[in-house]
Amino acid sequence: MSTANDIRKGMAINHNGDVCVVLDTQHRTPGNKRAFCQMILRSIRTGNSSDVRFSSTERVDIIPLITRKMEYSYQDGSDYVFSDPETYETVNLNADLVGDAKDFLVENEACTVTFVEERAVSIELPASVTLTVSEAPEGIKGDSTSNVQKTITLETGINIQAPLFIKTGERIRVDTRTRKYMERA
Repeated sequence: MSTANDIRKGMAINHNGDVCVVLDTQHRTPGNKRAFCQMILRSIRTGNSSDVRFSSTERVDIIPLITRKMEYSYQDGSDYVFSDPETYETVNLNADLVGDAKDFLVENEACTVTFVEERAVSIELPASVTLTVSEAPEGIKGDSTSNVQKTITLETGINIQAPLFIKTGERIRVDTRTRKYMERA
């Protein structure tokens, strides 16, 4: 058992008999009161999030996490199907769990899926991905005197800002954390 001070974002803990993933944690010390840890927890069983306050010295049971490298295969209705490249075992993840990562998922793209007690709880994309430009308007002649950007659409359907020289059909690298153009691929 650990204290609440040892808990970090992304860990899994046992709270009120339920396994929860820590979405956010803050350590607070009010002026004339004892220190406490404010956490946002998401229940594995129900999927509901709650705001919980722990005393900084309170004992908390940490549940081990298992991470596996998996590849995105395809979308099945509202679920996203991932497969293990070694065992070919498939896992279906719902749209809520995938979240904004869906904007960067292309077939056979490798990512890391975190499991708690054989249940997927989060997905982590690589720092950058290579995507094909599906739509890019032509740049206007004379606009190249400064760092002018234009809005382009990528194969996954998201729109990002890119330099004027990018054309439809080109492959570019995009930072998955900032959602910004990095370079041509």
